[in-house]
Amino acid sequence: MNDYGMKINRRGLLGGAAGLMALKATGARAQAPALPKAPVAINVIDVGGALALMQKAFEAYRQAKPELVSRITYVKAPAPELASKVKAQQDAGRIDIDMILTGSDGLAAGLEQNLWLKLLPTFGDRFAGLEENYEPAALNLHRAQGQGYGVVINYYPSGPLLEYAPERVKTVPTTAEELLAWAKANPKRFMYARPANSGPGRTFMMGLPYILGDKDPKDPVNGWDKTWAYLAELNPHIDYYPSGTTATMKEFGEGSRDIIVTTTGWDINPRALGIVPKEAKIATLKGFHWVSDAFFMVVPKGVSDDKLAVLLDLMGYLLKPESQAFAYDEGYLYPGPAVKNVSLSMAPKESQDVIREYGRPEYADLIANNPIELPLTPDKMVLAFRRWDEEIGSKRPK
Repeated sequence: MNDYGMKINRRGLLGGAAGLMALKATGARAQAPALPKAPVAINVIDVGGALALMQKAFEAYRQAKPELVSRITYVKAPAPELASKVKAQQDAGRIDIDMILTGSDGLAAGLEQNLWLKLLPTFGDRFAGLEENYEPAALNLHRAQGQGYGVVINYYPSGPLLEYAPERVKTVPTTAEELLAWAKANPKRFMYARPANSGPGRTFMMGLPYILGDKDPKDPVNGWDKTWAYLAELNPHIDYYPSGTTATMKEFGEGSRDIIVTTTGWDINPRALGIVPKEAKIATLKGFHWVSDAFFMVVPKGVSDDKLAVLLDLMGYLLKPESQAFAYDEGYLYPGPAVKNVSLSMAPKESQDVIREYGRPEYADLIANNPIELPLTPDKMVLAFRRWDEEIGSKRPK
């Protein structure tokens, strides 16, 4: 989902010159390093919101293995700042970030600059049964998006969905053409956030080629003629594009927007938190396909052997069913777990209560009976973000 702060109101030096040269050359080691003899401190940066789901699981690991981890420090940052921050540290020969939790936006930006350590198949022995245990759609994301550099930690079908205020929107758009006509008739009342830092914004951009019947939904350069034309025609009727999804939720909840773009998690969680009225409704457009999304665990090149050994052990722990059950959270990335056999009954009681009260019975049918597509590959996603910024976002006031 990839926005920093998307959940509202919620909570080393290289090991020598030879290691530095090897990492710069290949970004990989021949075998996984041994676990350290003394505990290490781990620094985690979250640029998508995964900590909202998984921080309790991180802390459970720290408590279970004090011989490996002395403390875990958590930092949050906007996804567009991630690549430059990591590259600056690597260029200085000192990386202070050990693990990154990111959506496909931050993953793609780092892949473009060759910043991430290749984890698979290099350390495949530390991820026994990984592919067999993933949910099928999560496995597809792991292969196509992660490319061996990012390991899926959480998954959801995502969107794009429309969220609307039923007391203000009496005729709900059912097609892309109707949405455009509604936006023209109701200027500044429809909103979505900048795709490069918004899960809903990104899935809206990537979902339109399916809805509009574009030539090649997987090719934003040569296959999205209808999509780019549609977004350009919609552009004058949108007030501005927030830098993240949170602003769209707040403005919708305050009543200054009547229809916004959302996803399953962004629908459930802000309603549970009271940011968006519980009575808000969701809709899809004719030709709707889900565009799935995930959070990934990534390790930057330059992490020391001792820390890498612990990180690999930590990743395996976070992919166990009992850890994955935390992902139900307050519906933020609904459903959330990336691995099989993680039922809602395994989640904490407060998560079960939220999903039962604020979840939507229609989601089961929508998920079962509509295609679930992969997002763009990281290289194509970077191109799509760039083109949107240049041709759409730059044409509106900041």
